[in-house]
Amino acid sequence: MCEEGTPKSSRRSARLSSGASPDPKPPATAPPNASKLQPLSVDDLMLHGEPLSLDGLIASFPARRSQILELISLLGPLDSPMMPLFVYGGASTGKTSVVLQIFRHLNRPFIYCSLITCYSPRILFESVLNQLLLHRACESSRYASAKRCERPSDFVNLLREALGNLVNTLKGNVKSESTKSKTSRVNGNMIYLIFDHVEVAREWDMSSSVVPLLLNLHQILNMTEVGLIFISRASLDTFHSDTGFAEPFQVYFPAYNEEELRSIFMKDRAKSKLYNAFLDLVLPPFYRITRRVDELSVVFTPLFKKYCEPLDDVGTALSEEVKRKLFSHLQPYITMYMQTTFFSSEHLPNDTSAMKNEIVKKKKIAAKKEASEEIGFHMSTSARYLLISAFLASRNPATLDASLFDSTGGLDNRKRKRKVSEKSMEKKETKEQELLMKGPGTFPLERLLAIYQCLTSVIDYASDYENADSMDAEVCNNVLLPNIHLQLSSLCSANFISKGGSCPLEGSTRYRSTISEDMALKVARSLDFPLFKYMYRS
Repeated sequence: MCEEGTPKSSRRSARLSSGASPDPKPPATAPPNASKLQPLSVDDLMLHGEPLSLDGLIASFPARRSQILELISLLGPLDSPMMPLFVYGGASTGKTSVVLQIFRHLNRPFIYCSLITCYSPRILFESVLNQLLLHRACESSRYASAKRCERPSDFVNLLREALGNLVNTLKGNVKSESTKSKTSRVNGNMIYLIFDHVEVAREWDMSSSVVPLLLNLHQILNMTEVGLIFISRASLDTFHSDTGFAEPFQVYFPAYNEEELRSIFMKDRAKSKLYNAFLDLVLPPFYRITRRVDELSVVFTPLFKKYCEPLDDVGTALSEEVKRKLFSHLQPYITMYMQTTFFSSEHLPNDTSAMKNEIVKKKKIAAKKEASEEIGFHMSTSARYLLISAFLASRNPATLDASLFDSTGGLDNRKRKRKVSEKSMEKKETKEQELLMKGPGTFPLERLLAIYQCLTSVIDYASDYENADSMDAEVCNNVLLPNIHLQLSSLCSANFISKGGSCPLEGSTRYRSTISEDMALKVARSLDFPLFKYMYRS
């Protein structure tokens, strides 16, 4: 449902041109300067500033020449219809800045909306309509939107009407207070809709309707005077639509390499040998951590001030001795900023005990790695625990599962039994020999899963999933359990576990472990798992 402007406030989401013009009769409580705001015109749909040439545009964005030329060619000549564009790439790669500066160079009107500031469908719809209707949300209008719109269907109808009126205004066919003046710098009769951070819409409650609406807007409107540009950090493949959509032209902005980052930071310091020497020190180590220009700028600004502290005169000639002195002065600050800026403090050892724990942890990781090499082939952590579970299920009698895999941690935590007689020992040895002669026994899938869950509930590390960081039992179970059936199928295919026939009484398939005890011990050592604690014959 769409209504005329209501007193309810709406949060601002875009640039000044998305504002609203004041009402003819401002309320009595409005401040004096509110009535002096001039009505918006089509000139406010452009980026203001000095004219920007193509050479100046390319020089403003080092390493983005190919993307700039590609975007200009896809936008086409003045008033030429265009297919939607999908500009994507990682964070801080220049996507939004390049697109906006291209429109400054071309002097073409556009509507810009960021889905980060327009954090709901209603705010997004009303922001677009406010800009198209040249409406300024200010105190005189009680910060109300030009149109209240919540449903996608209403938005399409109001959008088509607003676009038609604005296109007619650009063509000069409609005379109104907001007609294009003679001194207007607006080029052409087309209007472009730019939606930034489109990937955010996938997390909205109405994403199933908003995302298809945006991607199908070109076919829905069917207006040759309207161009659509989507800017996203995610590729087009991550957007799913049940209705389908015509695939737009894609322009990719890759991450900057080290030389491109150097050219960006040296753009305004072309003749500064001091800053060039500074980049020689700080860019290689920080480049391995992040390639984002905004993050590097935050770090490089204070570091450069520290780098210049030993110098009495910034214009001093940089000899090798001076460079070594500056490097010695800056080196501790580089280490400090690398640890405190890009890493959480909870991962940094704050005292001696924490450092010792880190050393012990690294030794355990190294021992596990050596044990893993003993196996001779790669096997995931979940597959190793599943293989050990199958070995124990084949080796141990099922009647001992309750005592071996109790919640207190196995045999070591059970109460001591009284001393057995020699006759009992002889019977036990005889029974063990009989078990060895019979070979490994069979077991159902339910028993295997029960043993597997008991074993994984007491582990401390999961190297394949968290780079050998410690995990609690609940997290580890969530990581290891989902692929259990797939791992079992893989182990059966590799002949580590054999699959037998169905039991006539139970009606379920039974399995048997085919690995030797030596092999099981090697797998257990690779996991730092105490296998002997859970074996019937110890």
